[in-house]
Amino acid sequence: MSQYLKVNYCVEPDAAALARRAAQEFVQAAEQAVAARGRARLAISGGSTPKAAFKLLADPNQPWRARMPWDRLDLWWVDERCVPPDDAESNYHMTREALLAHVPLSPVQIHRMEGELEPEAAAARYESELRNSFRLEGAESPCFDLVALGMGPDGHTASLFPYTAAIHELGRLVIANHVPQKDTWRITLTWPVINKARAVFFLIGGAEKAQILKEVLTGSYDPERLPSQLIWPSGGILTLILDEAAAALLPATDGEGCGSLERYR
Repeated sequence: MSQYLKVNYCVEPDAAALARRAAQEFVQAAEQAVAARGRARLAISGGSTPKAAFKLLADPNQPWRARMPWDRLDLWWVDERCVPPDDAESNYHMTREALLAHVPLSPVQIHRMEGELEPEAAAARYESELRNSFRLEGAESPCFDLVALGMGPDGHTASLFPYTAAIHELGRLVIANHVPQKDTWRITLTWPVINKARAVFFLIGGAEKAQILKEVLTGSYDPERLPSQLIWPSGGILTLILDEAAAALLPATDGEGCGSLERYR
């Protein structure tokens, strides 16, 4: 893996603009994938900002719904809580309510993590589904067209939490991760899988993320404490979509609200 990473970030003025920018990124990634390979495979995360973007994608009064190539789209999840699909805490449930119930996706295009199962069984089943759908052999890893991530105020991303076992997993595609600080289990893609995607972006909003984001991007490399630092795409480019509050401690942007950083390790 490259030891150099270029981090491009774009700053939006508020939460509404952040959601619009995210919807645009989803559609552009899907369009480009379909044009290049005939199909788009996107892996999504939960959270309030993705929820707002999903609502825009589902809205017939917005331009993105008509542009999205729904019939060529496969939707996957980055991580999931170990709860049933109708639970309010479920990432799938949120996505279903905001997006899936309103757009022309068939069940075979929707690949949810089965959070209602025993965690190890759920992880194994999802890995098997990935292998079958992507037609993987041996140690091959899937290559998503886009992986969309968030970041917690503790520096976690996906369900890769500080000082948990999933940080050290290199061989599996999906893992059940025990999170002692939340007294729960999560199911998550492993970071090598995320890093193999053709494009990876973080969607981050809120002043409570500003300090930890600065540490992740400009501090010393310490992924045990800051798991978001494990996200180091193999293509050498990482994109961040931020609101002004989250970006407050980063270097100033240019006239178009964009900036960049270089990371080495």
